[in-house]
Amino acid sequence: MSPPREPGLIRRGVFWLLLLGPLFFISYGLANHYTAGRSDVGSLVFGWEHGMPLWPWTIIPYWSIDLLYGLSFLLPRTRQEMDRHALALLSAQVISVSCFLLWPLRFTFERPELGGLFGWLFDVLMGFDKPFNQAPSLHIALLVIIWTMFARHVRRQPWRWLMHGWMALIGVSVLTTWQHHFIDVPTGALAGFACLWLWRYPGRLPFQAARLAQDAKRWKVAGCYALGALLCVLPAAAMGGAWLWLSWPAVSLGLVALNYAVFGAGGFQKGVDGRLSNASRWLLAPYLAGAWLNSRLWTKGHPQADEVCDGVYLGRIPGHGEGEKFAAIVDLCAELPNAGAPIVGAGVPANTGEARAIHRGACFAGTPAPTEVVSVLGYQCFPALDLIAPDIALLRQAANAIEHLRAQGPVLVCCALGYSRSATAVAAWLIVTGRCDDAQQAESLIRKARPGIVLHSAHRHVLQQLGAQP
Repeated sequence: MSPPREPGLIRRGVFWLLLLGPLFFISYGLANHYTAGRSDVGSLVFGWEHGMPLWPWTIIPYWSIDLLYGLSFLLPRTRQEMDRHALALLSAQVISVSCFLLWPLRFTFERPELGGLFGWLFDVLMGFDKPFNQAPSLHIALLVIIWTMFARHVRRQPWRWLMHGWMALIGVSVLTTWQHHFIDVPTGALAGFACLWLWRYPGRLPFQAARLAQDAKRWKVAGCYALGALLCVLPAAAMGGAWLWLSWPAVSLGLVALNYAVFGAGGFQKGVDGRLSNASRWLLAPYLAGAWLNSRLWTKGHPQADEVCDGVYLGRIPGHGEGEKFAAIVDLCAELPNAGAPIVGAGVPANTGEARAIHRGACFAGTPAPTEVVSVLGYQCFPALDLIAPDIALLRQAANAIEHLRAQGPVLVCCALGYSRSATAVAAWLIVTGRCDDAQQAESLIRKARPGIVLHSAHRHVLQQLGAQP
């Protein structure tokens, strides 16, 4: 059951449209006018694009994004959702127009004369849209944001599939109307997902938790990922062509570096249901693929979880079906989605006691309760950065969750490999509940069950501090 809409949203949506509409036409028009007078406007076209067909009828889905833009403001159910949607659209406009001015590109195909309704629609379009502003495609950036809004609210079939089909057709239409070259599409999608990441809904915004890391180890790890991003950027910039695809892993590794240096575990945007935000999944896709493969390779010889004591197991993050034998999961992994999270139900209104109980311990990332949450009574996450010792507050939260969830049955405590972050959480549980007297005894007990655990001096130090607290 969906929660009731907050009052005054229609008026708020109209306000945003009255602000964004004129701003769009003014900024887009001025950028077009300025770029038209420049002599340094280049182009970026792949050879295979000369075979791209012109389908005049796709001007209809191309134009339809204007209607969907307005309709998208009827969907939010809270002021926060409305405002973040509007700010994402505004950010996409600022990013795209800025790129049009800094790195202008020109569309190079000459469209033949077209008659009838389709020809008239093209003529109207070209009355204000010139071929100078290409990458990133603002059309695609806005589509990503609008598509996400509709996907969040259009649930019933067959309307959901029709919605996805029409949105996909809009994406294709930027090419089949000869409005954009291919490079504009992935760059536009990147801009759209970046705006969704920046104005995440629901959840805490990245810059709300942004602070420079005080831990030297975090800066060291951030430097390694930044170096990886640079090594991807250099061949992409120097050789172009297919090498440009390296821009994606460059962005992915660069964002991971920023998470370690500034945004922390919350930058991965892992939700209370164990899933990453849509924006994070796309922006971090190359990194996520590598991280998941790494977790499987390191644990290939020992994929199973090990019982430490009293029904608490320690292991790697489960894949589909791997978490079914556990009644509950406590997840310390920030960077990987938990496909094995035991979801009990969905669509629990946030103002119910059940939802509040779910949210209180479900995610330690500081995420405010969403309008509607997923019932995750058997799953709680406390995202922590890989290779970094979790802090005391998070470990105490995790320890309390482990002890509480034991009442439901066997509990899996996991991270990417099940050797470090999760081992630290289990050690914290052993200390907090009095099963072990100190960090050394807790580590010894865990190591007997899972010999491969890796606890460095930083992990031992935080566990000693935890043990010293009353």
